[in-house]
Amino acid sequence: MLRPEQRTKLDDTNDLYFYDVPRFVTHVDEGFISRLRDLYRERLQPNTRILDLMSSWVSHLPNKMEFAHVEGHGMNEAELAKNPQLDSYFVQNLNHNSKLPLEDTDFDAVLITVSIQYLQYPEAVLSEIYRVLKPNGVVIISFSNRMFYQKAIAAWREGTDTERVRLVQKYFQSVDGFTPPELVIHQPPVAGFLQMLGIAGGDPFYAVIARKTQDKSF
Repeated sequence: MLRPEQRTKLDDTNDLYFYDVPRFVTHVDEGFISRLRDLYRERLQPNTRILDLMSSWVSHLPNKMEFAHVEGHGMNEAELAKNPQLDSYFVQNLNHNSKLPLEDTDFDAVLITVSIQYLQYPEAVLSEIYRVLKPNGVVIISFSNRMFYQKAIAAWREGTDTERVRLVQKYFQSVDGFTPPELVIHQPPVAGFLQMLGIAGGDPFYAVIARKTQDKSF
């Protein structure tokens, strides 16, 4: 799906080194976070099992929605340990090992928030996501136009926002058994118009959503 050169990063050192120091910041603005919480409120169900892949110290899940279990994954243990919405977590570099240490058909939803751009083998990770999802389970991949430029793959760095949306659609299409990807897009007005009104621009919001339609043997 991706050519070898499209998977490369400007900083090709082990990602664990880059994420060794915790970053207790948010990487998108409040408008993005509000839209994401609203989307989760619409698409997630209470008392279900959630897998928050590539997470950190905050998961942006709706505060008033109770889940049966929220499993976190990330690259920095200190960040994950501070996340109050996680019931448990594990640290793993998915670019070195895409196999998730999780049972088959165990989760109702899998979330990837502003991190999909760092996966060098997204089709392998999406295959694992399919494996751990329950039938009709939902996957929500959200992103904006921000990134750690040196750690994003070339296919992402060199693409436009529209091309990045199409790329994530292709990630889903690379795995048999997902529904056709649905798009949720919010693009703020152009910066020049906002500046005329004395209003700052905001982060664009993109989400690509699909569901597991069937079981298959692994």
